Amino acid sequence: MTTLLPLIDIADLASPDPAARRRVAAEVGAACRGIGFFAVTGHGVPQAAVDGAFAASRRFFAQPAADKAALAYASLSHNRGYVGMGVEALDETQGGDRKEAFNLIWTDEATRPPNAWPSGLPGWREAVQAYFDAVYAAACRLHAAFAIDLGLPEDFFADKIDRPLATLRLLHYPAGGGAPEGVGAGAHTDYGNVTLLATDGVSGLQVQGRSRDEWIDVPPLPGAFVCNIGDCLMRWTHDVYLSTPHRVLRPAAERYSIAFFLDPNPDAVVSAIPSCVPAGAQPRYAPITAQAYLQSRFDATYR
Repeated sequence: MTTLLPLIDIADLASPDPAARRRVAAEVGAACRGIGFFAVTGHGVPQAAVDGAFAASRRFFAQPAADKAALAYASLSHNRGYVGMGVEALDETQGGDRKEAFNLIWTDEATRPPNAWPSGLPGWREAVQAYFDAVYAAACRLHAAFAIDLGLPEDFFADKIDRPLATLRLLHYPAGGGAPEGVGAGAHTDYGNVTLLATDGVSGLQVQGRSRDEWIDVPPLPGAFVCNIGDCLMRWTHDVYLSTPHRVLRPAAERYSIAFFLDPNPDAVVSAIPSCVPAGAQPRYAPITAQAYLQSRFDATYR
């Protein structure tokens, strides 16, 4: 199977050589300006951490329905907890998504509440937190690449993502069994800055081509994260970077994936980066805090 997704080794983002970092940043930037999706290797997330997170995900979703419902998203706040089958509708024209999810957030447990951890699953919290920390670090390195590519100081985003509205989503799609109704996840764009997705090797993810009349299959990419730009970063870059619609078809076999969304600090002001606005043009979007923008998107999804 072919794919239009660039495959980029980002290991050199940790290199002391500025030229090596610029080379990687240019590759990342080209993908962000093009299809808006790319896959990365050399991300620094240990395979043991990935395997541990997938094992934890399977354990969680295998629990009785009552145990999962005890941590229901609707009874919590701050984007935490269990989202049942059909609760979300990322594309309202397709009805409820045929998936279930469990959300964990970045928290200091002072300005934001602690995560809701399942009970009765020994070692679960440690495995998921280790993965969260490792993939967060990888997403921060990608922000350094964005800054270099956009001609900004390399640490431009650092103080805007150090208390992030970051979310880790464990996702489970039941086997479709040939049933035509519904979709795994309806067509949508992501809300924040960047998403890093790990998959279990079962296909289903599709990316919309720039012509808008085709859907491109994303094949399994062992050891790589599938990354995409979200609407918040597109807004920040005055549409220089592109947030691309994507969807998940109902898989023939049971499918698990883990998505990490790195969204800015709540009080980060998202306003057009001056170098991204053509001379003489006005910014397309008014400045807005990340909290206000993301809340407007969550309200639309769960209303």
